[in-house]
Amino acid sequence: MNSDLALGQATKQQGGKASLSANFAKFREMGLLVFIIILCVGVQLRNPSFLTWENINDIATNTAILAILAVGMMLVIITRGIDLSIGATLALSGMTAALAVKEMPDLHPLLALLLGTAVGLVCGMVIGFLVARIGILPIIATLGMMNVFRGLTYEASGGKWVSAHQMPNSFKGIASGSLLGINNLIVIAVLIYIAAYYFVNHTRTGRRIYAVGSNPESAEISGIKSKRILWLVYSVMGGLAGLAGVLWVSKFASAQGDTASGYELNVIAACVLGGVSIAGGSGKISGIILGSVLLGILNNALPMVNVSPFWQNWIQGMIIVIAVIINALVKRGIDRNNLIRRKM
Repeated sequence: MNSDLALGQATKQQGGKASLSANFAKFREMGLLVFIIILCVGVQLRNPSFLTWENINDIATNTAILAILAVGMMLVIITRGIDLSIGATLALSGMTAALAVKEMPDLHPLLALLLGTAVGLVCGMVIGFLVARIGILPIIATLGMMNVFRGLTYEASGGKWVSAHQMPNSFKGIASGSLLGINNLIVIAVLIYIAAYYFVNHTRTGRRIYAVGSNPESAEISGIKSKRILWLVYSVMGGLAGLAGVLWVSKFASAQGDTASGYELNVIAACVLGGVSIAGGSGKISGIILGSVLLGILNNALPMVNVSPFWQNWIQGMIIVIAVIINALVKRGIDRNNLIRRKM
């Protein structure tokens, strides 16, 4: 049985829950959008400078890197995986690019971007090999490689920073520059989202990713090369983390061994808020956009209304917990209705 038939079977298997999950997803995304609007209005009433063009641009720019990483994490989570190494991959890629431009100030910024992306891609391929070929659980493989990549970052830098004055202006201009008046970070994020939307919705490989996440055993038996799909999604995640590493170092004009430490939790939170199911097989590009935007707004808005840093963590944590509970209830409702339909 070939993979085309497998895709048909996977689609048919999900047919009973397609309309339900679509309706739940639309309701959830609409609710998230309404919450974002209410939040913005409330903050604006407290601080009139919140919805100024300058602050909106700051929010979009600061959220761009998170949004880029959320694309890769969504693909990984859809396949029932997780990647805890992206912060370390980001740091290693960013440090590699920073050291390169430090030694070669005339290096073209595009080459620096490609270098960092290539480093991240290799990291992702290594993790994909461990998960897909060796069969190590994703949480174990990525946790172990997180320490490996972080150690390599410290080793490469000798434990030292690469600071702003050691980076050429052309490199720092990657993040501070603009195209048609729009910051480069926003432009890059938009392009990645357009490509990701087309990939997951209009390509055979994109549909196979969902099929593997929905039922890995059935997908494998039906002819889908699940191992290749897993290797692909972790490689994509690594490549995006590598790109994000260069953008991060360019934006903050600093490369450190502990860059983006713990940042993977923010990325996972953006996906969860956007409705990506930790159980796999479910997630939408529009959802993770909203999840990333919500986190970006919270990070910007809470300090503007003088919320204590301790309460900021509490508020963000509670919002994530509520999102997880909603996702669990949605999945339970879909499964219950599928069971009823099968019995009928």
